[in-house]
Amino acid sequence: MGERDYWLGFSVFSGIGPFKFKKILEEFGTAKKAWEGSDSKILKILGENLGSKFLDFRSKFSIENYLKSLKKENVWFLTLKDKDYPTLLSKIKNPPFVLYGKGNSKILSSISFAVVGARRTTHYGREVTAIFTQDLVHAGFTIVSGLAMGVDGISHKTTLDSNGKTVAVLGCGVDCCNPSENLSLYKRIIEEGGAIVSELSLSHPPTKGSFPARNRIIAGLSLGILVTEGGEDSGSLITANYALSFNRRIFAVPGPITSSLSKGPFKLIQKGAKLVTSAEDILVELKIDNGKLKIGDEKERRKKGTKEEEEILKILENESLHFDEIVRRSQFSSSKIGSLLSIMEIKGLVKSLESGIFAITS
Repeated sequence: MGERDYWLGFSVFSGIGPFKFKKILEEFGTAKKAWEGSDSKILKILGENLGSKFLDFRSKFSIENYLKSLKKENVWFLTLKDKDYPTLLSKIKNPPFVLYGKGNSKILSSISFAVVGARRTTHYGREVTAIFTQDLVHAGFTIVSGLAMGVDGISHKTTLDSNGKTVAVLGCGVDCCNPSENLSLYKRIIEEGGAIVSELSLSHPPTKGSFPARNRIIAGLSLGILVTEGGEDSGSLITANYALSFNRRIFAVPGPITSSLSKGPFKLIQKGAKLVTSAEDILVELKIDNGKLKIGDEKERRKKGTKEEEEILKILENESLHFDEIVRRSQFSSSKIGSLLSIMEIKGLVKSLESGIFAITS
C-alpha cells in the first residue's frame, strides 16, 4: 500500500479530523508510520480516551478491504497532498485531508461558483435561483451546492438542464444520497459529468455536525457564493460566513420585503455582501470577462415570461404605472405583485423608476 492509502485509515475514524491529523503527521512524519506507530505515542498525541478508541479501531480495520469497497462503489479519493486536490479548497483553514468522490474528478479543477439558499422556497426564490444559475453556467462556471431540497436542488437541476457541470457536496458518505428525495438528481449529476464529494467515509450517515462541516467545503471549493433566498437562521448563512472567513466574495439577491425568506439575503447585504440583480453584476465584481454570458435579447426573455408576468406586461404596454395602480388593475395581492415585479426586473422584462413607478424595459 502507498502512503495515501494510510490517509484513508485515519479518515474513516470519526474522532480524527483535519486538525488532529495534522498533529499526527507532524509527530510521525508520514501516515504510514503513524498507522504502524506505538500505542504509547498514539495515546500521548490523542489522549487516553480518544487514543484508546483509535487503537481499538486500528486493530479491527482493514485498509485493504476498505480499498476494495471503494472500488466496488466506484468511489475515488484525493488526499491533501495529491496534485489533483482542488487548489482553492486546499487554501482554507483545516481543509479535508481526504476528499471522497463519485463521478468526474477532473471537474474539481474547473472554476466553480456556489449557489445556495433555503430548503423551503417561494416561487420568487425558485425563479431567481434558476435565472442566476443558468446565466452563471453560460458564463463558464461549474456550480457547487449541497444537494438539499429547495435552492440547492434547483441550482443542480438548472445546471444540468443548461448542459453545465455541477458538484454536490454531501453531509454523508458519497455512496449515500441525502435527502433520499433527490436520488434521481444524485444519479443524474454523476451520469452527466458532474461529481458528488464528501470528506466523510463510505456509508457514513448524516449527523447534526456534518452539515456545517459540509458547508465549509462548499465555500472552500468556490470562487464566490450566491445566496438567493433564506431565512435569518438559514444554513446558507453558515456557508456565507465560511466564505467570508476564506476571503471569498459573497453575493445576495434582494427579495420582497414581505417575505421572511428575504431576511437572510438582506442580513448578508447589511454585513457587506454584494447586492446583485443579474449574473453580470457578479462577473463585473469578480473582474471576469462576461463575453461568454448569453442572456438573450429582450424578445427571447419575454417568451420565457409566465402567464402572470405576461399580464403585468400587458398592463404596462402603453404607459408606466405606480406599484399600487398595477395591483389595482391586476387584482393580484400587493405581495404577489411585489414578487412578480422583482422576478421580472431580474429577467430584464421591467425596470423600476423613481417613486414606485414601473415600466417595460426598452
